[in-house]
Amino acid sequence: MNLHNLFPTPVGFAELGREFTPEELFFIRELETRPNQGNTTSVNNFVLRDAALTSLRSFLEDSVGDYFKATVNPKHNVSLRITQSWCNYSEPGQFHHKHAHPNSYISGVFYVQTNPEDRIYFYRDGWQQIKFPPETWNAYNSESWWFEAYLGRLILFPSSLTHMVPEVKGEKTRISLSFNTFPVGVVGEEMDLTGLRLEA
Repeated sequence: MNLHNLFPTPVGFAELGREFTPEELFFIRELETRPNQGNTTSVNNFVLRDAALTSLRSFLEDSVGDYFKATVNPKHNVSLRITQSWCNYSEPGQFHHKHAHPNSYISGVFYVQTNPEDRIYFYRDGWQQIKFPPETWNAYNSESWWFEAYLGRLILFPSSLTHMVPEVKGEKTRISLSFNTFPVGVVGEEMDLTGLRLEA
């Protein structure tokens, strides 16, 4: 059987390709935190605006631009702007609850500190009216899929895609930097009565 992936969900990956600077690590590790569902998150919800993370922000913005060009390839002058950004801290035995990101177009998670078995799980939307237990799992019959979460890895995905982090099994606190994006520029077509100009 010849299968074609129609309307696939794009999940993008990029690698930082360098060590974190002492300034970056100090800033991220010393952020004030508040309780979250299963773990803690930074009180600062705009961490990428800090001068200590200027280089990281550039890498993340470039990666978002590459993802947007490869998946959407917009006709008009429009780009994605990083809106809110924050850090998540999951101690051994903690987890990150299942959720999606409203009021965002593309979201990203970037790994600052990980354990060998750390993963992120994504979930298929919708209810299965008829369910067949598969002999083997694949991208067509799975209700969830996981990817490795390791140091310096960036994962980009549609903000509506539900995801979660299972219980941390390693000895180190898992630290991730997450962010949302929103379009800036010309969206839609005025002739189709869908035109919208979004200012920064």
